[in-house]
Amino acid sequence: MVFYSPGRTTTYPDTPPTNGLRYHYLGGGNEVGNVGCVFEDNKGEKMLLDYGLAPTDPPKYPNESPPVKNAVITHSHIDHLGMAPWLCANHRTTLHGTQLTAEISRMMWNDCYKVSRIEGYPLAWDKRDIDVAVSSWKTHKFGETWTNESWKCKLTKAGHIPGAAMLNVETDTHKLLFTGDFDTRDSPLTSGAKPEKCDILFVEGTYGGRDHPNKQETIEKFVNKIVEISDRGGTALIPAFANGRTQDIVMMLHKYLPEMDVHVDGMGKHVARLQLENPDALRNPEELTEAWKWCRRVSSKSDKKKALDADCIVSTSGMMDGGPSIWYLNRLRTDPRNGILLTGYQAKGSGGRMLLDEGHVPIWDKRTPIDLEVNQFSFSTHAGHSEIVKFAQDCEAETVVVYHTDPNHARPPLVEELESNGHTVHTPLNGESTIID
Repeated sequence: MVFYSPGRTTTYPDTPPTNGLRYHYLGGGNEVGNVGCVFEDNKGEKMLLDYGLAPTDPPKYPNESPPVKNAVITHSHIDHLGMAPWLCANHRTTLHGTQLTAEISRMMWNDCYKVSRIEGYPLAWDKRDIDVAVSSWKTHKFGETWTNESWKCKLTKAGHIPGAAMLNVETDTHKLLFTGDFDTRDSPLTSGAKPEKCDILFVEGTYGGRDHPNKQETIEKFVNKIVEISDRGGTALIPAFANGRTQDIVMMLHKYLPEMDVHVDGMGKHVARLQLENPDALRNPEELTEAWKWCRRVSSKSDKKKALDADCIVSTSGMMDGGPSIWYLNRLRTDPRNGILLTGYQAKGSGGRMLLDEGHVPIWDKRTPIDLEVNQFSFSTHAGHSEIVKFAQDCEAETVVVYHTDPNHARPPLVEELESNGHTVHTPLNGESTIID
């Protein structure tokens, strides 16, 4: 096993700003994912927001973090918490977040470690560091205020996935809001984010320049395609992300196709159990409970074989980079009646992206042609362009910092409209510091 060390001399300044507030992106400033942002006032009080890695091929890592006593982890996706074990092992940093984020974190870190060993990519931390990170959590309820030295901090719901939080910070001079990944629209699992009045808004711009298709129309197309596959005697394989997407899809199928035989496999089963143990993070715990009792959870080899005759199989991994979805694909691929319904973004280099672009998927390290019908549906839980613009307006933010966005396509149209609405807009670059008076 080869370990990656951030190793690069951090470009973070050695002294606090003489006035105002400094922010400095270690990652995620002018890219999607890989997030880490340090902010500091003129008294030297500072905090880190998220510290993730981008699970691309090969993975991307943020710059090395300076020593920080406290870090807020907005949610439990690997591009926002993947580097936290290194942070805790090297700087003894306390991690702040919601109870559900903390409970899911060990699972995400263990899975990240497992994949790194299988794929042979370098990692900045080892398995022992996971225990350090798990013991470093200090959890907070939504709306609960706590202090970071003289700063007042509060977490509010971000939508996106259960447990996801926005960070509100009041310093002596500014009121800040960091969205993390957020969505103002309700989903089956979570309620949408609500605006908070602030001076400075740090907003993710993943979907800058793009609005989502009509959600109800997308659901109808998705449901109709499943019925079509079932009517011709096939099985619909639905690869889905474990953390949020699996549960959303199961609830959707329970609502619209209650007569269908739906089997669920992969890490999403364990995430659902933790979600149900934290009902305050859910929009409607009873609906998830009912949907979860209704579907058939795969728990043995015999269950897997039975699932091959189901109407639907919902399984990780969502990008078809391993997990049970590859096992099912290998057995379903020879029957043209079957179909694949992708439910999320497929990153460059992923099995799902290869399937869409080339009609091949790596199965047990062998490039395998897939001659099945493939459809992709947009069930994103990030705010779209219009939602981002309206959210900034409703927050009445004088300054808007747009991060977690593609600098060439998504960011320019978003910046243009935000500026036309009277906001002063910042477009951060990784490794560069900016001071706001």
